[in-house]
Amino acid sequence: MSETARATAARTAPAPDANRWKALVFIALAQLMVVLDATIVNIALPSAQQDLGISDGNRQWVVTAYALAFGGLLLFGGRIADLWGRKRAFVVGLAGFAVASALGGAATGQAMMFGARALQGVFGALLAPAALSLLAVMFTDAKERAKAFGIYGAIAGGGGAVGLLLGGFLTEYLDWRWTFFVNVPFAVVAAAGAYFVIREPRGDRNRSPLDIPGVILSTLGLVALVYGFTRAESDGWSDALTITMFVASAVLLAAFVLVESRVKAPLLPLRVLTDRNRGGVYLSLGLAVIGMFGLFLFLTYYLQVVKGYSPVRSGFAFLPMVAGMITGSTQIGARLMTRVPPRLLMGPGFLVAALGMGLLTRMEIDSSYASVLLPGMLLLGLGMGTAFMPAMSLATHGVEARDAGVASAMVNTSQQVGGAIGTALLNTVAASATTAYLTDHIAGATTRSQQQLVQLQAMVEGYTSAIWFAVGILLAAGVIALVLVNTGRPGTGSGSAAGEGAEDEVLVPVIAH
Repeated sequence: MSETARATAARTAPAPDANRWKALVFIALAQLMVVLDATIVNIALPSAQQDLGISDGNRQWVVTAYALAFGGLLLFGGRIADLWGRKRAFVVGLAGFAVASALGGAATGQAMMFGARALQGVFGALLAPAALSLLAVMFTDAKERAKAFGIYGAIAGGGGAVGLLLGGFLTEYLDWRWTFFVNVPFAVVAAAGAYFVIREPRGDRNRSPLDIPGVILSTLGLVALVYGFTRAESDGWSDALTITMFVASAVLLAAFVLVESRVKAPLLPLRVLTDRNRGGVYLSLGLAVIGMFGLFLFLTYYLQVVKGYSPVRSGFAFLPMVAGMITGSTQIGARLMTRVPPRLLMGPGFLVAALGMGLLTRMEIDSSYASVLLPGMLLLGLGMGTAFMPAMSLATHGVEARDAGVASAMVNTSQQVGGAIGTALLNTVAASATTAYLTDHIAGATTRSQQQLVQLQAMVEGYTSAIWFAVGILLAAGVIALVLVNTGRPGTGSGSAAGEGAEDEVLVPVIAH
């Protein structure tokens, strides 16, 4: 783009919203609430199960009901945000999430609990893409965008660990019901602030009629995929229904792609997916989340079962990871994003995270927190924070404003599917390693104390085996980011292909138009 054309484009772009930084506070608060909810309930699950009389066979539905609704409806929620307007979708999503959370906290039986969790997932699927797409259309200056997405990336990466801390505190000192009730003030403050502060740019809605076949196929396909991985975790990969879910998901999602390539107004325009850089972001983020979700689970059990930590102390143990994510996102990623190409933040970030994950494979029953867990979690957080920040920004980088909602939804979809895969896959690896260790060593344990020691050692063996698997996945995420993501730093127009370079150069007028 010539200097004259660049100057003309800058003059024609609307002035940025004066309240955009105030709006970021409420968008970040809403995102924190959604991310917290993904882990906070896990800590409260044993207490809730006992109070509500939920059987061991049904307890998984407290997590699964939310995951299925959230993961299945994300693309639909992103499209609704593009159609209604992101501010309206954001406020409605917050209000619905607050009501669903109140119902969950007041649950008197398992049916009410499962219904409340599913309803949380429905409104979360509307809220999450609306929040990210609001950032995309409100922050158009490269340096401001870097700062805004640095904050957002830190919350998206570190919120899960904060959820473990808050969940432990609420469960131990108050009651498990407060892990649901705590969402209500979050949602009320965020919705009120958004209503009065957010001014969404005009003229960027996608008013095309809804692609109903696409909605049905994508929702059923994603639900089948998430449920397949969830069932694999509890019933095994060779279970008939597990296999059926995977086959059904493949058929439904293939049909979805076929429909999207032919309809006039697709739910997910394939141009969003086929862009090399966005495709690299979705794939690398999904892989990174596979490792992260598995690690949260294993470290929680290691700290509480093997080391004997209380829920609150376990939550505090995760704080170095949160500190690392905040530092990596706001101090490294945000400061360097306008100076270096995104791949030089994402690739090394994932590789540093893999190094931190590798240190955690040294865990033993008597490992020191300060010498093993602390440096591992700190490096993991630094790497993830550095990588997440440019990834979140690049996912909506250069996308047409009318597609910002579905592009944002794809970020959440890749993370949700990655979380489902990570929990199922890494749990399977850990369980196999634990069983193999027990088979080889339990016969030599003749006393009760020796048997307990062997069982604990078998658990640690399972965790470290799964973490080694996660190291490999993070290395793959780093390689994918370095190879596929080839755009230059924001504003340089240095993509390798002509189309990509042009897309970089017109970022400001396109998103703000």
